[in-house]
Amino acid sequence: MSTLGYIVASGILMSVLALVGSATLLLRPETLERILKPLVAFAAGSLLGGAFFHMLPAATEEGLSTEKASLWLMLGFTLFLALEQFLHWHHCHRASAECKKPLAYLILLGDGLHNFLGGLGVAGVFLLDVRLGVGAWLAAAAHEVPQELGDFGVLIHGGWKKGQALTFNFLSGLTFLAGGLVAFAASATI
Repeated sequence: MSTLGYIVASGILMSVLALVGSATLLLRPETLERILKPLVAFAAGSLLGGAFFHMLPAATEEGLSTEKASLWLMLGFTLFLALEQFLHWHHCHRASAECKKPLAYLILLGDGLHNFLGGLGVAGVFLLDVRLGVGAWLAAAAHEVPQELGDFGVLIHGGWKKGQALTFNFLSGLTFLAGGLVAFAASATI
């Protein structure tokens, strides 16, 4: 198989992993309701864990001062709070039972960006060595499964129907493939 074939296959497989939430379709509604809050907490914990245990140490190792890294972290929290409040006001200023919580949109936006960057990175490794690319994909997939399950829980908690949540989670997962294709195209122009 060609390098492009590996990149496309890994992107499609990563997108399919976004459907891990379909396992909840087998649950009774009351069971899903009972585990929904832990799923949301799990999603929040995995995002915060990624920021605090991976991104901040990496930023300080690259020379960013602890104060500046903390400032960027607070700015990010503030920006997302403001964005969530704006979305809530914009979409839910009328009393409506059908209003989806803005956090669900932010999860999709963040997950889409996360997947796109992951696709760039994994494709970059495939371009160097296919065996290393497979290892990088496996490492990415190992953390993707619990994260996508948490994201699915957030979407359901945000008022989305199961089918909608699965569809949009899958579409967000396709940005991994898009990132991989961008990396491949960029490598061809160098």
